[in-house]
Amino acid sequence: MSEIVFLVEDDPDGGYTAVALTESIFTQADDIETLQEMVRDEVHCHFPNEQRRSKIIWILL
Repeated sequence: MSEIVFLVEDDPDGGYTAVALTESIFTQADDIETLQEMVRDEVHCHFPNEQRRSKIIWILL
């Protein structure tokens, strides 16, 4: 997989949520900067094998 796309939405309880469109990955954070870090961390956790990991992460706000 060369890229993965996350859709970001406002969380009704505050902060933001990010959901991958093609994988079973979800994360949330209080601000956009932290959310970006959390998305990268989740992708690394979901794809521990670096060769299978997405090289491009799109975060759609």
